[in-house]
Amino acid sequence: MKLFKRGIVVVALLSMVFALAGCQTTTKSEPVALTISAAASLKDAMTEIQDLYAKEEPDATLAITFGSSGSLAEQIQQGADVDVFLSASTKYMNNLKDAELLNNDTIKELLENDVVLIVPKDSTTTITDFAQVVDPSITKVAIGEPSTVPAGQYAVDVFTFYNVMDKITDKLVYGKDVKEVLTWVETGNVDAGVVYSTDAEVSDSVKTIAVASDESHKAIIYPTAVIKTSKNPEAAQAFIDFLSTDAAKEVFVKYGFKTL
Repeated sequence: MKLFKRGIVVVALLSMVFALAGCQTTTKSEPVALTISAAASLKDAMTEIQDLYAKEEPDATLAITFGSSGSLAEQIQQGADVDVFLSASTKYMNNLKDAELLNNDTIKELLENDVVLIVPKDSTTTITDFAQVVDPSITKVAIGEPSTVPAGQYAVDVFTFYNVMDKITDKLVYGKDVKEVLTWVETGNVDAGVVYSTDAEVSDSVKTIAVASDESHKAIIYPTAVIKTSKNPEAAQAFIDFLSTDAAKEVFVKYGFKTL
């Protein structure tokens, strides 16, 4: 009888051990590495969000590549191994959608931004408007390459709206992304530049002299989506969901973005 009781106790103990082991196996998250392609204008905010997400999801590693939205979209079209795309324009997201490269159900409009005209902090220019870049004192104006950099296309739209685009073509210098444009203005290599308000806000070396009116350009929307070929679609979706949390929104607002 004693042996029988001991047997029952042993079986019960073993059952508990297996149950606990089973629980640990179920709850433990597998490490996952996500590759994110993000517009250059998101660099400051996303770098901070990357640290936040590491605390929220310690088993997820984020590798973020920053660049012009057009170049990043082209890389994805050419087969780059990317899980999530964050664009500074709906145009390039739509291009990928049309090419059937997105999980369409995951597309989400995330942020808004403004286009501004900036000059070096120590500039003595008296111009206060986009239309005034025709002034002889302004010899070089930096904008992003319009074919690949959304901010560059917005700049063309704004200058066209103010009827000065055809008068300043000789002054324009084209950057590979909006951060390069910002650097040129910071270093005084150009007299003025067109960037997002968020870029201007993080720099102590430039000042904003004009904000483009809403009617002068298309709405500046930042969409995001999971790439169809992602090997970790659930983890990618979880990251996109995190970008809409209060914690992430607080970071975006801190850097001057408007959240949607």
